[in-house]
Amino acid sequence: MAAIKTYEQIILDVLQAEKIERSADQVQDLVLADKESRHYQLLRTGWETKEYFINKIIFHFHISDNGKIWLLANNTDIQITDELIKRGVPISDIVLGFHPEKYRAVLGFAVA
Repeated sequence: MAAIKTYEQIILDVLQAEKIERSADQVQDLVLADKESRHYQLLRTGWETKEYFINKIIFHFHISDNGKIWLLANNTDIQITDELIKRGVPISDIVLGFHPEKYRAVLGFAVA
């Protein structure tokens, strides 16, 4: 359970670091954390223009019961897994959940 709490804090720190602070416009980046089910997201939402509303998941992580970090969404060109690794998460504890299982091992990350 200690690893899960550590990973939770690492994920929240990474999401906060990726959050874009805006002053004048109406678009906001929000870090959402469901600590009970261990899901964490960076969400971008708001009126980009008077005619265009956005509501988009930027990143979505889940920590499974076995302590693996599942990256379920990365809608950027940022290698967010590099940030996890820099903060001490071993590559063997990171699952690229948006790739089919047969490709995960080839990519060098955990399969499940």
